[in-house]
Amino acid sequence: MVRALFPGTFDPIHYGHIDIATRASKLFDEVVMAVYDKPLKTLMFSPDERMDLVKESFKNNPKIKVTGYSGLTIDFAKNINAQVIVRGLRVFSDFEFEFRMALANQRLAKDAVETVALITAEQHTFLSSTTVREIATLNGNVSSMVPPHVEVALKEKVTQMGETSPPNALRD
Repeated sequence: MVRALFPGTFDPIHYGHIDIATRASKLFDEVVMAVYDKPLKTLMFSPDERMDLVKESFKNNPKIKVTGYSGLTIDFAKNINAQVIVRGLRVFSDFEFEFRMALANQRLAKDAVETVALITAEQHTFLSSTTVREIATLNGNVSSMVPPHVEVALKEKVTQMGETSPPNALRD
């Protein structure tokens, strides 16, 4: 069995993430969507909220599992016996970042885990969680970018934050 790890903050999950994970589930026996709990950036949703949104997105795909994690991604990959780390590439700058991360992971765990990059579908090249959050906080329409349950969660969070957060609190 080949287990693939698809790590990320997924704040929030969007159709680009879903496309990559769904395509990976056709290539590998199991895809573990790993929601990172403490990235070095400002988040909109808590780790539990993000995990719930990801779980709901894949509830009909038995090959995709969802879990949270802390620490180094490569250590987590080894702990769950993943043979592959899946990453999505949208634009050239993604390649440079992912290339450096793959090389760092090779240095940390030589021959333990391979990195596989999938090219995003053309209609998702502009999508990022940052873009989705910014549009949502400005009351823009994100229905073509995220599943309905994520859109609802974004609206609720924006309403909640409007009462408690200063402007631009979500900028990365």
